[in-house]
Amino acid sequence: MAEFRSGFVSFVGRPNTGKSTLMNALVGAKVAITSSRPQTTRRVVRGIVHRPDAQLVIMDTPGLHKPRTLLGERLDSLARSVLTEVDVIGFCVSAPQPVGTGDAYLARELDGLRDKPVVAILTMTDLASQEQVMQQLVAVTELGEWADVVPVSAVTGFGLDVLEEVLIGKLPVGRPLYPDGELTDEPEQVMVAELIREAALEGVRHELPHSIAVVVEEMGPRPGREDLTDVHALMYLERPSQKPIMLGPGGARLQAVGTRARHRIEALLGTKVYLDLHIKIAKDWQRDPKQLRRLGFYD
Repeated sequence: MAEFRSGFVSFVGRPNTGKSTLMNALVGAKVAITSSRPQTTRRVVRGIVHRPDAQLVIMDTPGLHKPRTLLGERLDSLARSVLTEVDVIGFCVSAPQPVGTGDAYLARELDGLRDKPVVAILTMTDLASQEQVMQQLVAVTELGEWADVVPVSAVTGFGLDVLEEVLIGKLPVGRPLYPDGELTDEPEQVMVAELIREAALEGVRHELPHSIAVVVEEMGPRPGREDLTDVHALMYLERPSQKPIMLGPGGARLQAVGTRARHRIEALLGTKVYLDLHIKIAKDWQRDPKQLRRLGFYD
């Protein structure tokens, strides 16, 4: 009988290479929010893949990028620190986007981690032609020496079984790290805040996405109503001029955000949800250490 394997893998790559979507697909559940907006991921999210012979803990990190704010510096530092803690690294490169200087820079960084196997993952192959995929596979191979190169699509499921086998095959022998059936160690309150932010990211103008932060102030079953959860949340923006944009005409945009978020929170919690969502201004919070701490982004 094969020995049980368990360990951690970190997905790293430029922003918007489909890392969170890939993790959700492997776990088989939505444990990280996704968006077409770069730098959507702002914390390390752990997703757990359970098998009779293995337990794979995937750590989805913020995309590595050139920081422009204090928040960006902290996210970049967070992503880099995770690389020292995991057993395997998954280097995600987008199939439909030409390999660029950002990919080459990351490849050089990863080349310095000689003690860890690095698997190059060509993501979003469903958005590329067969010729593009072949060209990208050649380009990725030329970026460095990888333990494996695996093309995948989180949307169609192409290559996911191969990727899972490859990653698990490189884990150390060991006992399970999490209880059976647990898909993430994210607190529910944090997941709810992220679902609200995900809903807010949809359809907003280019200047808004990075300025949005969400904090759930209070959450719990309504007294006498076990089938109803009350969620009181604050959405923080950086400037007063951003508030009418998020509100929309007559508050329509914020109402639409609340409706989208409520449906997703109900799916997560398995109960009806009353969502009380308000906007507050935290001036230039991405650059203010005190504000960052208050919003949960620590040194």
